[in-house]
Amino acid sequence: MQEQDTPVLLSPAGRIKLESNQTHREHVKTIQFQVKGEYIRLCDLLKLAGIAGSGAQGKHMVAEGNVTVDGHPENRKTAKIRAGQAVECHGVKVVVTAK
Repeated sequence: MQEQDTPVLLSPAGRIKLESNQTHREHVKTIQFQVKGEYIRLCDLLKLAGIAGSGAQGKHMVAEGNVTVDGHPENRKTAKIRAGQAVECHGVKVVVTAK
């Protein structure tokens, strides 16, 4: 079986690499996000990764308790997410990498 090219999305804050991860959990999609600077705010990451339609919606998801960072619930809407961290929300896991 040949390996297909993994789709990559470009955004102002970094690169997003979409990939399938069947070993994590049955219904979790994994996205790799390359952050350009030192960090990205959590609500902005949710927006740019396509989990939230806007930064405000991302803030609402955090306030509702739907977001975990490195497996722990996160309630800070503008938490600084750095390379090496993983954010999960609504069945999507975003692994942040350095550019």
